[in-house]
Amino acid sequence: MPHITVDCPRRLAGLFDLSAFTAELHPMVLAGSSSAGTCKTLFRKATEAHVAHRHSSEVLFVHVEVGLLPGRSDGLKARLAENILGLLENHVRKATTDDVVCSVEVRDLAGSYRLRTL
Repeated sequence: MPHITVDCPRRLAGLFDLSAFTAELHPMVLAGSSSAGTCKTLFRKATEAHVAHRHSSEVLFVHVEVGLLPGRSDGLKARLAENILGLLENHVRKATTDDVVCSVEVRDLAGSYRLRTL
């Protein structure tokens, strides 16, 4: 059930080992959210990203969003977000020495959420 989206600039996506990151991310999300479902991750390569008040063109931005079925506490979602930030930091540091602004949001999926394998 967890739906994960990772947004990052094309330049970083070319350096970042997405498979290795996902291999660690999926078990972390399942354990951290007490989910029994299957993680699904979508990587979106941004053509352009800007970080306010950063004047260097070397500043990169990565955002990870995790959608879960409702019912988890805000504390659990915050702990999971912190853990994902740590994992992201480890993988990003292996990819580049440039400044990278990283963020994570763990949110509830909408009540209209449905899943079907075709």
